[in-house]
Amino acid sequence: MKKSSKLLLCLVALIAILAVVYRAVNHAPSAELAANEQVLRVMNDGGCLFCHAADSKLPFYADFPVARTLIGKHVKDGYASFDMQPFMTAMQDGTAPNEVDLAKVEQCVANGSMPLFSYYIAHWGSSITAKKRDVMMEAFRQIRAKFYPNPLAAPEFANEAIRPIPDTFPHDARKAELGKALYHDTRLSADGTISCASCHDVATAGVDNHRYSDGIDEQLGGVNAPTVYNACFNFVQFWDGRAATLAEQAGGPPLNPVEMGCKSFDEIVARLSKDRAFKAKFLAVYPEGLSQATITDAIAEYEKTLITPNSAFDRYLKGDKDALTAEQIEGYVLFKEYNCATCHVGENMGGLSYELMGKRANYFEDRELTLKSGLTDGDNGRWAQTQVERDRYRFKTPTLRNVALTWPYYHDGSVETLEQAVAMMSKYQVGREMPEATVQKVTSFLNALTGEYQGQLLTNTNTKE
Repeated sequence: MKKSSKLLLCLVALIAILAVVYRAVNHAPSAELAANEQVLRVMNDGGCLFCHAADSKLPFYADFPVARTLIGKHVKDGYASFDMQPFMTAMQDGTAPNEVDLAKVEQCVANGSMPLFSYYIAHWGSSITAKKRDVMMEAFRQIRAKFYPNPLAAPEFANEAIRPIPDTFPHDARKAELGKALYHDTRLSADGTISCASCHDVATAGVDNHRYSDGIDEQLGGVNAPTVYNACFNFVQFWDGRAATLAEQAGGPPLNPVEMGCKSFDEIVARLSKDRAFKAKFLAVYPEGLSQATITDAIAEYEKTLITPNSAFDRYLKGDKDALTAEQIEGYVLFKEYNCATCHVGENMGGLSYELMGKRANYFEDRELTLKSGLTDGDNGRWAQTQVERDRYRFKTPTLRNVALTWPYYHDGSVETLEQAVAMMSKYQVGREMPEATVQKVTSFLNALTGEYQGQLLTNTNTKE
């Protein structure tokens, strides 16, 4: 036999052996397993936590000279982008995963973006085969249906990561009435000039449309005021997540020396107690009397009424095919294609996770160059509460509901137009330059997110200069 023929036979044999090995290490999980167990099996086989966890348990060869640099970068970038440990724990325990985590993993499987080629070329069992993908996508559907049912949506949209806003949110009407009065009461500020509504006016889409809000003595806050509408759907409050509940959030500004400037709630209680009519009305609902706990609870109950259902997009998800224009429908498709519907999910299309500002490009470095705006305390994000370095520049994602009315954008209020905000998000968070035509279509879709408040389409009495 010629030497070339022998080499060819050896090559064929090697390929056959490799194919057998590949199939042996890269099989889909059994259909008899529960959905969460199927997902867990694939992700464990794939070694996802090698790069997406704080305490990565790396393979022995990670310290080899060539591998060290490559693997080190994968681990650093992977963990910065997505800490997968909470999701894996949820899959192991069979409990509800964070909606954003679920959407992220689902999107990676759907578009084949993970694992990276440079990873699975050396870890055959980690690649997502067509069979694995089909099993995983069905498992994601079952997990979403179990923990985040979507009864308001039409059947074809039941598995969307975004859900319509319900028509009502549970609240105590009597407490909410008191909370409305308190929300607009300037006696909550030290000098009687500032109320909650000063920075979060319900007549201007729940914001003031300023880069930074005005506090007492003409002081300026350090971050852009987020909208109060639909805040009840957020998993925490404030950009840095320092308040776990609406009531806890309501207790912050009155005691902030820059915002409302009170030394304590005792002085607020003293001022309100002088109003005999208000005090009597308050005691009828809160027999325990005026206090920080009861005042903030009432405000929180009022804020639960500030929801904006029935946007054009909500009506579309419910089955009204004429609710969106052709351009808006295409914009929604592009919105998902550019991975926007991973961080901006749930009823509020945001407010469910902390995300790094500048995953794919250095936002703060570019801001310094363009706006001559150096770093501020407000730029630290979640780090201000945890002191964990990974949390620096990481912020609670804002809602996209009514986003066309809530300019300027980002935590620093540095972006004036929605078109600019969309294009920049694509660059800094996705790592893709978005063509102008695509920006316009996505922006058109975002305009369809303006909902109704008390049966009327939400408007903003402010106008852009």
